[in-house]
Amino acid sequence: MATSISYSLKVTTIVLSIIFLFFGSSSAQLSPTFYSKSCPRLLPAIKSAVTSAVSKEARMAASILRLFFHDCFVNGCDGSLLLDDTSSFTGEKRATPNLNSARGFEVVDAIKAAVEKVCPGVVSCADVLAVAARDSVVVLGGPNWNVKLGRRDSRTASQSAANTSIPPPTSNLNNLISRFSALGLSTRDMVVLSGSHTIGQARCTSFRARIYNETNNLDTSLAQTRRSNCPRTTGTGDNNLAPLDSQTPTSFDNNYFKDLVSNKGLLHSDQQLFNGGSTDSIVRGYSTNPKSFSSDFAAAMIKMGDIRPLTGTNGEIRKNCRRRN
Repeated sequence: MATSISYSLKVTTIVLSIIFLFFGSSSAQLSPTFYSKSCPRLLPAIKSAVTSAVSKEARMAASILRLFFHDCFVNGCDGSLLLDDTSSFTGEKRATPNLNSARGFEVVDAIKAAVEKVCPGVVSCADVLAVAARDSVVVLGGPNWNVKLGRRDSRTASQSAANTSIPPPTSNLNNLISRFSALGLSTRDMVVLSGSHTIGQARCTSFRARIYNETNNLDTSLAQTRRSNCPRTTGTGDNNLAPLDSQTPTSFDNNYFKDLVSNKGLLHSDQQLFNGGSTDSIVRGYSTNPKSFSSDFAAAMIKMGDIRPLTGTNGEIRKNCRRRN
């Protein structure tokens, strides 16, 4: 009997150790100074490339930030979203949340090329994307934060995981809370990270149902304005764009939350954050306190960047973000 108990304890200890190694130590290995010696010119190289891209098209900042979100939500922040399809797997680019909407891949290619010039074969695409997302926020007036680095790149991608892990714009509040919670992100994290919609635009197909079918929580003037560029008929004008923030869509500020308080959230999932539910007070707080939004957003981005990174000898350092070495 004693031998059996001793054996069980040993097995339990081993299992717990494996769990700790998988979930605990990987993110702990990330550090803002990871490349300080191996690639000291990394951050200026990325900042210059991001600034150049956003100066040409302000919307690109939101596109790069969105790529980081969609990468981290699928099997962790591992650069898997950047992979093109191959004969051995179907990638994430053609998953429903990304098809015809995820963009900026060519900009990531350019940023990676700039990094390869200053330190070839050293920096992962996952880290390049993480820093580029931060710089995209900063260049439009948003908060700065120290990006933790040391991620390695995945050798595979999963279209099915992308289809099930990324919350669609039709999500209700419970679904949003559940999706974020599954990744270790709190309800407050979910609300403040949704504030990334203070920049960028959405396609008609993402908000058509809201502007034609919802009335109780939708500002009538917003509905009328958006209907002018988004016909009711599916297939007509699907790719026509509208700003997610009706006031300052190219400035990273707290006007997105002010929109929600005024029932001007463009997406159904946006307005769910202020619709008589548990997150109303958080939204109202951010709508009146831009400093709180900025500081909490920075902290939540660091937290999101810790989602299941590949470190050590796992994965690889891709030379080309679109394909495995």
